[in-house]
Amino acid sequence: MARTTPEINASSMADIAFLLLVFFLVTTEIDIDEGINVALPPWSDVPPPPVELNDKNTLTVLINSRNQLLVEEELDDVDNLRKRTIEFLSNNGQNPELSNSPQEAVVSFKGDVGTSYDTYIQVYNELRGAYNDLRNDLTRKKTNGRVARFSDLDRATRDSILIEEIKFALPIRLSEAEPTKLGK
Repeated sequence: MARTTPEINASSMADIAFLLLVFFLVTTEIDIDEGINVALPPWSDVPPPPVELNDKNTLTVLINSRNQLLVEEELDDVDNLRKRTIEFLSNNGQNPELSNSPQEAVVSFKGDVGTSYDTYIQVYNELRGAYNDLRNDLTRKKTNGRVARFSDLDRATRDSILIEEIKFALPIRLSEAEPTKLGK
C-alpha cells in the first residue's frame, strides 16, 4: 500500500499576502522631511530694480568651511548672534555705526559650501529669532501685554491692521546668498 502525502492548498496564499501588504502600507507612517519655511517671492522674468544699500544698514553674517561665524568680519559665537542682530535692527540711528531703522536694515547671510547643515540652521534660527523677539516685544507693547507673541496676534485679536503695522515697523529683510567657497 503506497502512502501519499497530502498537499496543502496554497491557492489563497496570494490573496493573504496581498492583504498583508495593503495592511502594512496603510498603517505605516512615513517621516516627511521638513525644511525651512520661507516664503519666496513670485517668479518674474523682469529683473528687479537695483537696490542701493548703505553699508551701515547691512549686517553681514558669514560662516566659513570650519563652521566659524563671522559677523561684520569679526569672529563671533552663535550664542551672541541674536543679541547683536537685535541691537543692529533696533538701533534707530542712535549708534552711527549701526542701522538707521528696522525698515532700512538688511541682514546678509552667507555660508560656505563646506559649512555643516547643523551650523547653518543654528545661525539661521538665531537670525530669525532676533526678528521674532523684536516683533513679540512690539506686539506686547501694542496690545498692552494682552498678546505675548506676534504669531498669536491673528488668533487673539483678528486685527489685520495691527498685524500689518507690526510687519511694516519690523520687516524681515534677511538676504541669503548662495553658498560659495569663502576660504579656510
